[in-house]
Amino acid sequence: MDTVNSLPVVIIGGGPVGLAAAAHLAVRRQPFLLFERGAMVGANIQSWQHVRVFSPWRFNIDKAARQLLEANGWRAPDDEAIPTGKELYDFYFKPLSEVSEIRPSIHLNSSVIAAGRKGLDKVINNRREQLPFVIQVRQNGQTQFHEARAVIDASGTWLSPNPIGSGGIYADGELQNFEKIFYGIPDIQNLHKNRYKNKSVLVVGGGHSAINSILALNDIKDEFPETEIHWVLRKDNLKKVYGGQENDALPARGALGVRIEQLVNDNRVNVYTPFYIQQIVNEKNRLSIVGHQNNQFYVLPGIDEIICNTGSRPDFSFLREIRLNIDHAIESVANIAELIDPNVHSCGTVRAHGEAELRQPEKDFYIVGSKSYGRAPTFLMATGYEQVRSVVAGLVGDWEAARRVELELPETGVCSTDFGEACCGVSPEAKTSACCA
Repeated sequence: MDTVNSLPVVIIGGGPVGLAAAAHLAVRRQPFLLFERGAMVGANIQSWQHVRVFSPWRFNIDKAARQLLEANGWRAPDDEAIPTGKELYDFYFKPLSEVSEIRPSIHLNSSVIAAGRKGLDKVINNRREQLPFVIQVRQNGQTQFHEARAVIDASGTWLSPNPIGSGGIYADGELQNFEKIFYGIPDIQNLHKNRYKNKSVLVVGGGHSAINSILALNDIKDEFPETEIHWVLRKDNLKKVYGGQENDALPARGALGVRIEQLVNDNRVNVYTPFYIQQIVNEKNRLSIVGHQNNQFYVLPGIDEIICNTGSRPDFSFLREIRLNIDHAIESVANIAELIDPNVHSCGTVRAHGEAELRQPEKDFYIVGSKSYGRAPTFLMATGYEQVRSVVAGLVGDWEAARRVELELPETGVCSTDFGEACCGVSPEAKTSACCA
C-alpha cells in the first residue's frame, strides 16, 4: 500500500483544467505526471486563439495556479479584462506550465492510449483497489508504461466533434466531403478568409459557436458581397437561440443574441429550421444538403463550404478497462447528470460540485472538466477549477476541503449547444469572436 501511495498522480490532458489539477497537486507537494497529446499545453486552445471569451480574467484563473504564478514573479492581467484564446495561452497557460513546480512533470506529444489496474482487467475484483493504475502512453513514436496511484482525466471533448447528420450520426456523404467541412471555429476574418469570401457557406448548429461563425461571415460579406450565409439548426424556435440578451449577466454574451437576431431580421442570413440533415451530395464540386425541414423533404443546393458547430462528445475508448459510471443520455459523469442537464440548466445555474459527485466505481479515478459534462454544453472553466480543487483535496485526505464549496459564478443567461471547452460567441466591443469560459 505504501508503495502505491508513493506513486505519482497521472493527469490526462494539458488544457485549462488539467493544468489547474497540476497546480493544486504542486501546491500540496504531491508528485504527478501530466500527459498532453499536443505539442504544447493548451494545444486545443491554439485552434481558437482568435476567439475572445465571454468571461473576464477573474473567472479564468485557478486559485492554486495564481498562487504558484505570483510566487514566481507573475503579474496578473486586469481582472475585468476579457481575454482571447491567444491571450489565455500567452499570459496564463504558458507561464503556468513553465513554473519550476510544474514544468518537469509535463510530457508533451504524449497520447494516453489505455489505462487500467496493474495486472487486472475490468472484470477482476481481487485486491483491485490496492493495485496501482497502469497508463499506456504513446510518446514521440514510442510506447511507454507508467504506474500511478490515481488518475485525473481532463482530456476534454474538443477532438471529438459531433457530426452534421441528424440523430448524432454522420450524414450520408459527410465523410466523403470532409475537405469541404470545417469542424470547429475557423478564423474567418483572417487565416481562413480566402476559404469563405464570396462563397456560399452553410453553418450547422444552434449554439454560440454557430452564431460566432455567422457574425464573422457577415463581417466579410460587407467586404465581399457575393458571400452567402446559410444557417441550419434543429431548434424549432429561434428565440431559444437568442438567449438572455440584455438580461445576461455576461454582457458580451448577451450582446451576441441581440446581434444575431438583428442579422436574421435584416435577411443577412438564410435560416432553415427545424432542419434535419440526412445526406450531402457533391455535384460538380458544390454541395447539395438533403434532409427534412418542418417534416417536409428539402434540398438546399449550391453550398461551397460547411462550418460544423454541432458540439462535441467525450471519447471513452482508452478507458475500456476502467470501471466507469456514465450517464446513458448526456454521457457525463452519472452523478452530475441532473445538475448539468442542458434541458434544464444554463452555464450559471449549475450547482458547484466536487470529489463526491465525480467519484467513479474505480477508486481514485476521476473524470473532470468538460469531459465530465459529456455532451452538455454548460461547462465553465471556473467549474472545472473547483472540481480539481476538491478532487485533489480528497486524494490527499483533506476531506473537509474536498466537501467545501469554493465557487462563485454570476447568474448567466442561456448557454446553448457548443464545443466541449466553452460556450462561444462574439464580443461587440472588440468585433472579435468570444467564448464563455
